[in-house]
Amino acid sequence: MKAAERDGAALRVAFLCTGNACRSQMAEGFARAIGKGRILAHSAGLMAAGVHPRAIAVMREVGIDISAHRSKEIDPVLLRTMDVVVTLCNNAAEACPRTPPGVRRIHWPIKDPVGARGSEEEVMAEFRRARDEIALKIQEFLRDVAVEERAR
Repeated sequence: MKAAERDGAALRVAFLCTGNACRSQMAEGFARAIGKGRILAHSAGLMAAGVHPRAIAVMREVGIDISAHRSKEIDPVLLRTMDVVVTLCNNAAEACPRTPPGVRRIHWPIKDPVGARGSEEEVMAEFRRARDEIALKIQEFLRDVAVEERAR
């Protein structure tokens, strides 16, 4: 991983989804909050769909404010500067621009809560499920990174 070449600098990670509205925004928020400076997090999508209000609401429930985030399209130039690219949906995994061999690719297929149907509570439960899955993945990722750093 290129992070070792940067002498302890933050790991540059891009979280990608289709619309950069929900899952990738939550992942960016968690990476910044849980990573506490160990991760320089970015998020983007195949298209910019705006940050979903329910994503903002469920992140606020766990004390992370993503209300100032903005939805952005993938910048291929920025993507090439990343250490790790994490895709959070199959669509993004398949359509993501090529990255150089030194950029590690990881896929976390998190079910999109945006299409959830039912009562408000049922829909919010789907957003919470996605949020909690992403939080666990970020925690696992940070543990793996710490193990890799100790092994060097």
